[in-house]
Amino acid sequence: MKLKITIAGPKVHDVGYRVFLLKHAMNTALPGLSTYNWEESGQQEVIALVEGDEARIEAFLKAVEKNKPELAEVSKVTSEPYGSDVGRTSEVAMLCSFVQLDKAIPLLLDIRDDLKAVRKTTDATLGEIKGMREDIQPGYAMNFRQMQSDVRAIKERLGMR
Repeated sequence: MKLKITIAGPKVHDVGYRVFLLKHAMNTALPGLSTYNWEESGQQEVIALVEGDEARIEAFLKAVEKNKPELAEVSKVTSEPYGSDVGRTSEVAMLCSFVQLDKAIPLLLDIRDDLKAVRKTTDATLGEIKGMREDIQPGYAMNFRQMQSDVRAIKERLGMR
């Protein structure tokens, strides 16, 4: 059995829908799955072509109709028989991995650069604090010795030892 499932809505692209569909296809052990983003009449669509036995496809369709990625905004889910080739689920898994890496690498590089900047600022701030401590400590030590001397003098005048 083969089926074409169309998921349409104002926000179904760039929300992890194809990875979501892959997870459900793997959970239902569907041997065939192809997914792609589409736009029809100004509305976003995600198309899932599935192939497998009827029970697995029905379970997959129910999961897709009941659930969606957290950030997705879905208007409708439709399905219709499909008569052409459907790719293997494992191929979609590999493609999704590459797509996610392609999105993640620039973000990771930005994070790395941000961390370098934070480290540089932190090192400079620590240097300033150390300098302040060195400036304060000699005066603090002299003031502490003076305070001890003053306390001894007061105790002597009061007759305390």
